[in-house]
Amino acid sequence: MSARIARRIVRACVVTAGIVCSAAPVFAQENDRVFGVLPNYSTVDGHSTEGGSATTPISSRQSFRLASLSSFDHVIFPYVGLMTAFDGNRAANYGDRYMRAFADNSIGNFMTTAVVPSLTNQDPRYFRSGEGGAFRRIAYAASRGVVTRTRLGRAVFNISEVGGNLAAAGLSNLYHDAADRTVVGTMSRWGLQVMGDTISNELKEFWPDIHAKLRKH
Repeated sequence: MSARIARRIVRACVVTAGIVCSAAPVFAQENDRVFGVLPNYSTVDGHSTEGGSATTPISSRQSFRLASLSSFDHVIFPYVGLMTAFDGNRAANYGDRYMRAFADNSIGNFMTTAVVPSLTNQDPRYFRSGEGGAFRRIAYAASRGVVTRTRLGRAVFNISEVGGNLAAAGLSNLYHDAADRTVVGTMSRWGLQVMGDTISNELKEFWPDIHAKLRKH
């Protein structure tokens, strides 16, 4: 029953996202890829200023396009497959595990990038620092999990990340096995999503520096 629900969610999302992703990227910076492979649609170089923004404010429509592009980029399908192969879980067959992992990733992206930001007027993009020493930038990237910006550039608590991932973890109980529909299981999925997003922020922060050094060799 849970596997069928997961398949239906993924199929419906793929059809919808296929239409959305056929459009051109929302921002020029989105064309870059981390390590030349992983999609990097939501990174913006530069700073927003208090009461204003150095970049064009994002709309709800653009937020949903970002979520679709991040969830259904052609690289995501094999990436989720690889992560599923090494997840260490052999209680279910590979197909069911893949569908759950894909649904977890997609729902998490939509909740943190589109749904909650649209409700709270927060900007789901990652504003790269690019300034200061390595430790300062590591701390900055990690802090973006709890601090974000409104669409007008004001620093606020990142309810989109914290609350969005919590909502996604709760929704995942619709298709995960009964043994995983516990408070511990739900919070574990929430923690993994937040940790994954934090690692993603670190990659977004330092990838341009790594890329520049690789091009010199």
